[in-house]
Amino acid sequence: MGCSWNSFAKKANIKTEVIKLKNNLKDQTSPYLLQHADNPVHWYPWCKEAFQQAKKENKPIFLSIGYSTCHWCHVMAHESFEDEEVAEELNRNFISIKVDKEERPDIDSIYMSVCMMLTGSGGWPTSIFMTPEQKPFYAGTYFPKNASYGSIGFLELLKLIHEKWEQNKDSLVKTGEEITRQLKSYTEGETLQFTEDQKSKGIYEKLSEQAFLWFWNHFDRVNGGFGRAPKFPTPHNLMFLMEYYKVTGEKRALEMAEKTLLQMYKGGIFDHIGYGFSRYSTDNYFLVPHFEKMLYDNALLLLSYTKAFSITGKMIYRSIAEKTADYILREMTSPEGGFYSAQDADSEGVEGKYYVFDYNEIIELLGVEKGKQFNAHYNITKQGNFEGKNIPNRLKAADDFCEEEFKEYITKVYSYRKERNKLHLDDKILTSWNGLMIGALAMMYRIFDKEVYLQQAKAACDFIENHQQQEDALFVSFREGRCQGTGFLDDYAFYVFALINLYEATLDRKYLDKAIRYCKKAMTDFGDKEQGGFYLYGRENEQLILIPKETYDGAIPSGNSVMAFNLVKLRNLLLEDEWQEQAEKQLRFLASCGAESEQSSASFAGNGKAAGQSFFLTALSAYQNPPEHIVCVLKNQADLEKLKERMKQGADILVFEEETAEYKRINDKTTLYICKAHSCMPPVNL
Repeated sequence: MGCSWNSFAKKANIKTEVIKLKNNLKDQTSPYLLQHADNPVHWYPWCKEAFQQAKKENKPIFLSIGYSTCHWCHVMAHESFEDEEVAEELNRNFISIKVDKEERPDIDSIYMSVCMMLTGSGGWPTSIFMTPEQKPFYAGTYFPKNASYGSIGFLELLKLIHEKWEQNKDSLVKTGEEITRQLKSYTEGETLQFTEDQKSKGIYEKLSEQAFLWFWNHFDRVNGGFGRAPKFPTPHNLMFLMEYYKVTGEKRALEMAEKTLLQMYKGGIFDHIGYGFSRYSTDNYFLVPHFEKMLYDNALLLLSYTKAFSITGKMIYRSIAEKTADYILREMTSPEGGFYSAQDADSEGVEGKYYVFDYNEIIELLGVEKGKQFNAHYNITKQGNFEGKNIPNRLKAADDFCEEEFKEYITKVYSYRKERNKLHLDDKILTSWNGLMIGALAMMYRIFDKEVYLQQAKAACDFIENHQQQEDALFVSFREGRCQGTGFLDDYAFYVFALINLYEATLDRKYLDKAIRYCKKAMTDFGDKEQGGFYLYGRENEQLILIPKETYDGAIPSGNSVMAFNLVKLRNLLLEDEWQEQAEKQLRFLASCGAESEQSSASFAGNGKAAGQSFFLTALSAYQNPPEHIVCVLKNQADLEKLKERMKQGADILVFEEETAEYKRINDKTTLYICKAHSCMPPVNL
């Protein structure tokens, strides 16, 4: 009715007052939503009220999805959502909903798929127009307020969609229904069903080789990484390649991983002043990053560099891992023990301003002699390497990476930088990303034997147990004393990953028991008992227009891949039929998603689908090549210290504090039952 009145008033030249509507984001906990709480746009969070209002007022919905440290989200907010003219158009003719993708990965997954399907690409901010029934009919990412560089202006787009809705609403509704139908087909896809004959010919085993070949054919032999810019770290790809080298001895796999790990560290994607890694590189060289720092990237990179050290013994990888951990403990850890989500790319509205330096700025800070040495060491020049300023980097460095003499000056430059500009911190604590970081720090303790990593991993685990779970039900996030959201698959999968890693680092059975409980709950709440695999959200979550079942390992490994890893680890540790069956079922499901027909996958080119499931392939390798298995019947707690070397080597160790019918103590001492390569040895005392 409001729309009809506006139309009539315009024709009759009646002056209408701008309706001042309420912004509904002020009571939210998400830093992203709170960034928009003072917009003149009448935002709703995702809620029933918004959809009811859209039906009542007969208006389409504008859905905007982003996150608090997203540069282009900031740009669109400044150009459009803070603009009175745009806000008036949105408020009169649309119901506007703002979603934090990190708190609602289910909504993000569905509507990002819409964007990918309709435009061929995706990203944030994600801009969706849809019916009050949540069915999308138009999608895009960032739109400038006014048309530029061949892109339609957001204001013009709003007017066109409103006009279409007024004049031919039925066609938009029909489009939304058809897109939803296609979306279900697009996201569910078809998985290959393998015959027993095909399985016996080792079709699963070919996936790792095909993925390796794909990486080899897309490897940048000069600069590291894969393909062209933008280049993402995607650390799980590197972990797969290192695992492939361990199993096959294929030196090219290790070569690709090492080249990429070193180039990322040399480049500006690594913060040489404050440490830690940025989101991705905008060029081929890993020099110019997109400056935001995400918790999950750094957690996965910690796993990668620690694994590289464990395989090669090269101290440079340990040094990079320890520097990155220093950054996390210093800047991304809450006083209560949880880990924050991200730091922004922008300072004072300028991308990268916090991180870059003038040549003379360093001279004035350190003095002429030391300043010149520092500038030469970190490629800081008078002409600059980024918009007239400098991103410190070591791309011209030799491989010895000698930096001891600059430690004192790094500290001084870091302190100066912190006072010079400020960074926005997204301080919400996400269960899933915390799971990755807990797992990484637990692995670092196991390999490096530094107590601080274990203590922080335990503290973060305690934080989740005390604040983000209730009766084994996990919540998505925590901020300012409040939990948000019923947990999704990733929350359970990544937290189980953390608990398994904590058990492997400590051999404390309580972590293994918790891993088993949460894993079983994930199997009950998210598992597809008929087709296999796990849905992104379960019965306890809000039901949306479809249920995604994600299998692609993108910026973060999919929940399905991490569940495969967890199930394989529990199978390897416990040697029980239940876990054997569940692991095999999940591996079959993911293998069928990653396989291509013989006609579509030429052996010399490799398999791009398989390469997109690298974390699953790491799980598959652990299943096919289980490490040494040790059952320890403990006599004295102090004896666990003697198992540390085997823990470093990745042995699966199951500890019993009391004798069982199957496992007895020999000579009344701690006794080991050791099996390896399908062969078991007589029990021995530790």
